[in-house]
Amino acid sequence: MKKNVIVKEVKVDGKDWEKYLDNAFKKKNKDVKLDGFRKGAAPKDIYIKKFGLESLYMDAVDSAVDATYKKILESEDITPVCEPKLDVKSINEKECVLEYTFITAPEVTLGEYKNLKIKKPTAKVTKEELEAEIESLRNKYAEIKVKKEGAKVEKGDTAVIDFKGYVDGKELEGGTGENYPLEIGSNTFIPGFEDGVIGLKVGETKELNLKFPENYTEELKNKDVKFEVKVNEIKERILPELNEDFYLDLGYEDVKTKEDFDKKVEEGIKARKEAEIEDQYIEDCLAKASDNMKIDINEEILDDEIHRMIHQFEQQLQMQGLNIEQYYEFSGMTHEKLHEQMEPEATKRVKYRYLLEKVAEVENIEISDKDAEKQADEMAENYGITKEELLKAYGSLDVVKYDMKMHKAIEIIKGE
Repeated sequence: MKKNVIVKEVKVDGKDWEKYLDNAFKKKNKDVKLDGFRKGAAPKDIYIKKFGLESLYMDAVDSAVDATYKKILESEDITPVCEPKLDVKSINEKECVLEYTFITAPEVTLGEYKNLKIKKPTAKVTKEELEAEIESLRNKYAEIKVKKEGAKVEKGDTAVIDFKGYVDGKELEGGTGENYPLEIGSNTFIPGFEDGVIGLKVGETKELNLKFPENYTEELKNKDVKFEVKVNEIKERILPELNEDFYLDLGYEDVKTKEDFDKKVEEGIKARKEAEIEDQYIEDCLAKASDNMKIDINEEILDDEIHRMIHQFEQQLQMQGLNIEQYYEFSGMTHEKLHEQMEPEATKRVKYRYLLEKVAEVENIEISDKDAEKQADEMAENYGITKEELLKAYGSLDVVKYDMKMHKAIEIIKGE
């Protein structure tokens, strides 16, 4: 048995057990109607004769668990890190014996966590990256216009088309569309389709004889397909000129020249890269420091973290209007597979958490109420909410303190 596994046995007997059994009877009897008595008015001895004393045991145990669990935590120096395991060892009319298995924080032996000699790259912006970012910004603010009469479909245009597909001489299920806006070059349709539309004018039709790719669905891959396509409208993207009007649209009030604009965009790319580099650097430092430490993680702790992650995933699905059962259905996933898939990330999270807590302990990191209050004020202001709302979301000021402590531990591991 691991050192952080504590087993406590508690006997509940005498008047305490009688009280829990009596409470269980009162709870059960509310919904019971026996011949000759009003609903909920049957005497205890009549109830027991009818249903047996055993029918009260589980409700009595539930009451006993709440009381005994609280008593153990108050009288013993135990801080469980996950739900304890409960085993009813024995139960009868005179007593019940409960066994709790508590899991406390695992023992951590730190290895080297400073001077990890991990090199942090310097953020650099290439000419190609700068040009690509500027082009992306121009496309974002591009004006969409209908092309003049007689114009042809070109790459980059959006062709509004009707189309109908046929496989083996039969109409393809799901292969029909009307007034579909197809951006030429987006690779939305199968290879050859978009290229086949290039050069067509409004009102023109064309027959495209293509083949589904190897990586398509099992019933259609490598099959010949014929599409009848008609162009209803052609739209082109008019990119904005690089001038002061465009710079103002982007919110760059202080930018007047192309050179200033390039510098501003470059600064944005560099800041983004620096943030990405910093995140990766922290990840590399934590990974190396956790590899250097020794820890034996209980299966219960790992399961608890996985269940927390699955709960977070369920909340994300709900924000998208889905539930976990729908996700399992369309993804082919099961609870067991999802549990297994999340295990590596859960293991990493648990290791990082205990690494940082141990570093904070060894380095004597403490956060004062004053500093935590100040941090809460700043966070609330950044989020645009009151401090009370922030602390309610966090749970308490202690959670803010904990986060600050963990961040300070990260700074020590980074060597900054």
